[in-house]
Amino acid sequence: MRFRRVEISTNRREFIKFVVAGAIAAGCPIDLALVAEAETRPTVDGEYNKLCHQVRDGVRFARPAVSARHDVVIVGGGVSGLTSAYLLKGYDWLLLEKEPHWGGNAYLQEYQGNAYATGSAFVESPPAAELAKEVGLEPLPIDSWDGSIINREFIPDTWGAGLDHLPYPVRVRDSFKKFREAMLKIDVGKRHHELDNIAFGNMLRGYPPELKSWWDAYGPSNWGTLADETSAMAAIEEFQWFSAETRTDDRTTWPGGLGAISKRLSEILESKYRDRMLPSATTVAVSPQRHEVHVTYMHDGHLTTVAAKGVIMATPKFITCRIVDGVPDKQRLAMRKIRYVPYPVVNLIFDKPVFNKGYDTWCPGNSFTDFIVADWTIRNQPGYQQKYKILTFYTPMREAARGELLTETSARRVAERVMRDFHKLLPGSDVDPVEVHIYRRGHPMYMVTPGNYTQVQPVTRRPMDRVFFANTDSEGPVSSASTGITAARRAVRELNAALSGHAQMMVRGITAAD
Repeated sequence: MRFRRVEISTNRREFIKFVVAGAIAAGCPIDLALVAEAETRPTVDGEYNKLCHQVRDGVRFARPAVSARHDVVIVGGGVSGLTSAYLLKGYDWLLLEKEPHWGGNAYLQEYQGNAYATGSAFVESPPAAELAKEVGLEPLPIDSWDGSIINREFIPDTWGAGLDHLPYPVRVRDSFKKFREAMLKIDVGKRHHELDNIAFGNMLRGYPPELKSWWDAYGPSNWGTLADETSAMAAIEEFQWFSAETRTDDRTTWPGGLGAISKRLSEILESKYRDRMLPSATTVAVSPQRHEVHVTYMHDGHLTTVAAKGVIMATPKFITCRIVDGVPDKQRLAMRKIRYVPYPVVNLIFDKPVFNKGYDTWCPGNSFTDFIVADWTIRNQPGYQQKYKILTFYTPMREAARGELLTETSARRVAERVMRDFHKLLPGSDVDPVEVHIYRRGHPMYMVTPGNYTQVQPVTRRPMDRVFFANTDSEGPVSSASTGITAARRAVRELNAALSGHAQMMVRGITAAD
């Protein structure tokens, strides 16, 4: 990750500081002399992006001899990798993470002591909630069904009481209600395979464009796709949860979102196992051998190879399939079928109150999809004094626009569009922030396309003897911290079973290859 603090000089905003952070490529700067084949050496531009993408695309690196051995190597220090390490009690493990920090997409940052999110916002399913409690995090209730800003009007509880107040003609409001009634009648459990293999856009035919506009904000923010390329199962299942007549908002979060879980996990692990945790370490090769797995990684400008009895790949599949040797053809093809959306997150930091009407507010038709109030869950706590108001804007992009994140100048333009659109949202919202923090990610969220959950993911997560697959893109139907945690629990179970089996065979004088 590179971090820059720069000034922008445009009219009255000359005082605003822009902070651009986040890695947009899969790897990180690596000495070209270490590339094994000279003819494949790419030239390096000022941002190192070309070289990073060569790492992603499988340029072959020299592989030194094994210099250390561990029970388990975990590749990837996001919430899935951290959870794996936390669960691997009794093992000698090594955790490798290419970024200089832990947490991946569930990453907490702070401004003047005020926490804010750069990705995952809240907990809505048991795996993350249960883990949070286990590591001592007290859940803070959100208690605010999502509102929307439409035609410069804030509508609280969009799909509840808000349906009667949408600033649309009566016929359009009635269509929203008709759609809700139709979706609630669908039995997703019985039809999940069928629905996963058709596009949600089919369900919107015959309804007014205002409905599709709302979903084309909600979908990209939550699962990376517009309605016409979204699994109908994923969208309907989500909709039934937040629009049911008997619904209860049991979502919880913390300042900094689910980055609080990653931070707590990393603190617990570092307090005991700091020497087993290696940030700024980019894995370039994972090579299964007959009785172990060799893992080669770059750290401090040097390539190192270690051996392990088992490896957990807590990395996105588009990286995994390029650095793990021997992945079966069908599994590798499935991994490459998963698509990923570029997803910057923009935090506007104000020194005065700006908006406090709801936790997560949807804004169809803008350069961002929605924004959250960073201190929502603590704003009314006794003794809390708000000095800064931080609003987190989610800004998923189309795949073809990924290049806009390659330079800091173009990334700032993304943030400028967010400021422009926010200033037009509501009367009185034309307030300039004191700082703008942009966290850019090139491939953080997999796209929930038709068939991904029922056909693709089950193939991608099949274990390979001593290599096991975690990460949020291993589970479904949508990308979340909870699915990352679920994937880690599964991978650890598979590893335990496999290593136990290998040990028993070795005692009997039999190897897995036999």
